[in-house]
Amino acid sequence: MTADSKLVSYVKASPNHSGKKKHAIDTITIHCVAANATIESLGNLFANPSRKASSQYGIGTDGRIGQYVPEAYRSWCTSSNANDQRAITIEVSNNGGEPNWPVSQAAYNSLVNLCEDICRRNGKTKMVWISDKNKALAYNPAPNEFRMTVHRWFANKSCCGPYLLERQGQIADEVNRRLQEDDEMLSYEQFKEYMTQYLKELQDNDAGEWSKGDREWGIN
Repeated sequence: MTADSKLVSYVKASPNHSGKKKHAIDTITIHCVAANATIESLGNLFANPSRKASSQYGIGTDGRIGQYVPEAYRSWCTSSNANDQRAITIEVSNNGGEPNWPVSQAAYNSLVNLCEDICRRNGKTKMVWISDKNKALAYNPAPNEFRMTVHRWFANKSCCGPYLLERQGQIADEVNRRLQEDDEMLSYEQFKEYMTQYLKELQDNDAGEWSKGDREWGIN
């Protein structure tokens, strides 16, 4: 197994998956580990068939990122076949416990970076967070969008913990800001195209006869 994201520094394939997804990928689901686990310990956990659990990615408190299931495969992560068939799932380690289950700044930064990377590679230009469960699950993402869901919507769990739950909108806003800034930047190829058109318009400009000789000299 090779990593989908270049941000990944550790890969350990998990047998706990259902093969190729049967739905187009249009969702990102962020989880908390409820422990201060390393990406290696998560890999060992998900490598155990008896655990019947896995995720696409894991992020350690140190900010390193691991991958365990390919993005194209259905991981066993959110207690919901319907969600996992369309979601890329991310487990984030906690550097503190109850009641908030916080994560380190390094882990948070890597989470935002990973979400941005996932969007770019999957051709998405927007992440959509809707805090109301019913509205979120009824939302049909546009082709350029990733919908966000949380584990607690599908099982009697507090995942992804209050700390990350309160920051779902913030994560979406930061990723969208980066994607929008990049989209607004003029690429080199676009610049050349615009300049070519601009020069053509100058060349075709019907100036007076007094400048005809100079223009022909300039063109040639």
